[in-house]
Formats: sequence, C-alpha cells, structure tokens
Amino acid sequence: MIAFLWAEDQNGLIGQDGHLPWRLPNDLANFKRETINEVVVMGRKTYDSLPKRPLPGRQNIIITRQVGLTAEPGVLVMTQSAELLTYAQQNPTKKLFIIGGAEIFNLFKADVDYLYVTKIAAAFKGDVYMPELDYTQFKRIDVKAGVVDDRNRYPHTFEIYQRLD
Repeated sequence: MIAFLWAEDQNGLIGQDGHLPWRLPNDLANFKRETINEVVVMGRKTYDSLPKRPLPGRQNIIITRQVGLTAEPGVLVMTQSAELLTYAQQNPTKKLFIIGGAEIFNLFKADVDYLYVTKIAAAFKGDVYMPELDYTQFKRIDVKAGVVDDRNRYPHTFEIYQRLD
C-alpha cells in the first residue's frame, strides 16, 4: 500500500529552502504516530533535510537519480520508481509513506492508495508546492481537528483519503 503523507498551507505550500515553513508540533506527532514501524520513502533532498537520519523506528528508503549514492546502514537507496513499486508488491503488509519532496510525490501520483494530509488554515512564504492531485479519485474517510494552543498556533486538520476503486 502506497500513501502520501504531508502538511500544506491553504495555498498548497509544503516547503521553504528544504524545510517546513511553519512550526506545528501536533503535525510532527501525527507524522510519527502514522509512520512508526512502517516505511518512509523520500527524495535525497528531503532525506538530507532531516534533523536525525535515518528516521528511527521506520524503514527509510531514498529515491534518487544519483547512481551509487550511499546512505547510512539500513537505508535502502533506489534509483527507479519501478524498484519501489516492486518493493511494495513484495511487502503487502507494510504501508509505504511517501513523505516528499514534490518530485517524488509526482512520480507516484498514479500509484497512491491513500492521502494523509495536514491542512493548515494559514498562508506562508515558501518555494515548494504539493503537486496537483485529482481529489475526485479519492474519498475522505477521516478528518480530525488539530488542537490550537500556545505551541500549535495555526488551525489545522488531519485528513485521510482513500482512492476509489
């Protein structure tokens, strides 16, 4: 099963100079809760931007055009999208969470089964936007309002969509 997991502002912004343009601890906790003991798939730039590499408690996979790229022990490096699709078929009980960046989301738009999105009701400045997705091909199956408090200043929701058969 392939899922996208990301956070976006009200304009679809997902990044600024390789980082998140907001501070939202609720979103980071949700990310950890959803991905722990699963597989996280990302591009090399996203991997390089992580404060701790590899993400603990998860199988980390890097998709890159750089042939021969080496990463930390235990991290899988793939150079073709077909490799990931084969991995998904060989590991049907695992959720493969694609976590960015925009180019990687674009590679798997036709293959994604679930969308896990944190929608932030605010606008930020940045340089990377989520690729267009055809939401008519998905049904929202869950939505939860995030708690706004001193540490989480922006209204936000956690939404899950499933691809229609």
